[in-house]
Amino acid sequence: MRRWWLAVLMALAGCSGVPEGLQPVGNFDLQRYLGRWHEIARLDHRFERGLTHVTADYRLLEDGRVEVINRGFDSAKGEWREAKGVARFQEASDVGSLEVSFFGPFYGGYNVLVLDAGYRYALVAGANRGYLWILARDPRLDRATVDTLIGQGKAWGFATDALIFVEQAGRAPTEQ
Repeated sequence: MRRWWLAVLMALAGCSGVPEGLQPVGNFDLQRYLGRWHEIARLDHRFERGLTHVTADYRLLEDGRVEVINRGFDSAKGEWREAKGVARFQEASDVGSLEVSFFGPFYGGYNVLVLDAGYRYALVAGANRGYLWILARDPRLDRATVDTLIGQGKAWGFATDALIFVEQAGRAPTEQ
C-alpha cells in the first residue's frame, strides 16, 4: 500500500493547474459534488493500474477542505487499495478547479471539465492532458453519454483511444 501512495505522490507532485486552453465548469456546487463517484473510464497510470471497482468519495471537512478517499480492488493481490488525501479550490469556490494532495505539500490538479446539471456524471482532468477520468454516481453509465464524453475529450486533445474502462459490473469483492 505504501508504494501506491508514493506513486500517487510522484504522479501529482507539482502538477496543479488546468490543461492549457481548457476551462473547468462554472457554477460549481461543492455540496452537490460531495459523496461517492464511480470510475467509469480513465487514462492508465501506475497508481491505478489493474484496479477494478474504483470509487472516489468526497467529504467536506470542518476547515473547508475536502477529504478524498480513492479506493479500488487489486484482483492480482486479492486486496483493496486505498489512498486518502485532501482537496482545496484552485480558484473561486464556484469553479470546478481543485487541487488534491495525498501527501504533504504536493498537490495535483483536479479539473471538472464537464458536469451534467444533475451531478450524475463528470469528465475530470488533471493539470495536463495525460490525466482523464469519466466518473458517474452509479457504477454504470449509458453508452450514449460515455460516447459523448469521449468525443469531447478527444476534441480537447486527450488520448481517448487509450481509455481503460473500469470493471464496475457485478458484485464488488468483499470489503474489509
